[in-house]
Amino acid sequence: MADPDVSPSSSSSGKAIEYVFNYLNMAGNEKADQFAPLTQKERTRIYWKTMVNPLGYIKAATSAGIDQWGDKPEEWQQGFAGYGKRFANILGQYSIQRTVTFVLSSGFHEDNRYFNSGKGGFWARTGYAVSSGILARHDDGSRHPSVSQIAGVAAGAFLSRTWQPRSQRSAGDAAVSFGITMASNMGFSVVKEFLPDIGRALMKKHRRRSAGPQANPHGQP
Repeated sequence: MADPDVSPSSSSSGKAIEYVFNYLNMAGNEKADQFAPLTQKERTRIYWKTMVNPLGYIKAATSAGIDQWGDKPEEWQQGFAGYGKRFANILGQYSIQRTVTFVLSSGFHEDNRYFNSGKGGFWARTGYAVSSGILARHDDGSRHPSVSQIAGVAAGAFLSRTWQPRSQRSAGDAAVSFGITMASNMGFSVVKEFLPDIGRALMKKHRRRSAGPQANPHGQP
């Protein structure tokens, strides 16, 4: 039986938030000082959630559309066939990156989840977030360069050259792809740091709007 205190809209919002957090690999609302090492079972569950998360497919579809608009690479031409190749290319790179990162993080006991800094001040939080784009936690909570994440991004960038057309097959093209993805990871880390704040502000505003008419249905002071 459904919980009578939970509205369908609240349930849908909660599911959407879960999808976002899983896709961004965020450790919920936990802060850095609440870190606890992952078990292999937890690590595997996170991997499968990120692999089947619908947001990943939406992102791949959007990126493929952008490449289709820019006719990149031009050898794949236009039309549904060309779009399908671009979509498969992006999804393939994503899958390689996630899988290599998962395997190596398991072996090296690296945790690439994002924990909120718990710091105060915009620049302190931003600096922590940017560094988190290339760092991972070990089981003791210390942060070091993430071998698993860097290797995963490199694997996706370089191995995908095997199915790319000739114009995109060089090591230089792979290096550019690697650099763009790593820079994107740092940028998304900044988003992850401030996303809970934005979410809380939106939820608070939503609750005020919902509670207002109920608390004062006749508009009396």
